Amino acid sequence: MTRHRAMTLLKLAAATAYASSMSSWASASTFTVVERATTDAVSVHAGAAADSVGDILTFSNDVFDAADQQRVGSDQGYCVRVIVRKSFECHWTLILSTGQISVDGPFFDDKDSVLAVTGGTGAFSGARGDMRLHARDQKASAFDFVYTLK
Repeated sequence: MTRHRAMTLLKLAAATAYASSMSSWASASTFTVVERATTDAVSVHAGAAADSVGDILTFSNDVFDAADQQRVGSDQGYCVRVIVRKSFECHWTLILSTGQISVDGPFFDDKDSVLAVTGGTGAFSGARGDMRLHARDQKASAFDFVYTLK
């Protein structure tokens, strides 16, 4: 076998392995997890008021399957208050056994939010798309995270 043919076969094998690793999310491009917001806390108050521009909210919560029955992973991140009583700008990572997905974008106090999927690791390496966030109750104690990966 010539060196050129061997390199071509090696590249083809690598491309096939990469495509296989991507298929776990590419074939099922939309999935939902439920976050139970048990640790959300404003850890830094930037102003005198309880809700001020610059406040930092941090969290590390368990996430469950779409039926909110079985724990499937966790998330962790932070949000900075940008408009009082309206919105935060957030960054967080969903951590699953098969990899991680990072998101960035606005979290609105009184309506659903859409955040950008900015990347991932493991089975989600190279992930792009969006994550729709919906509060499951008025107390904001649980959220649906609907990931659409492209």
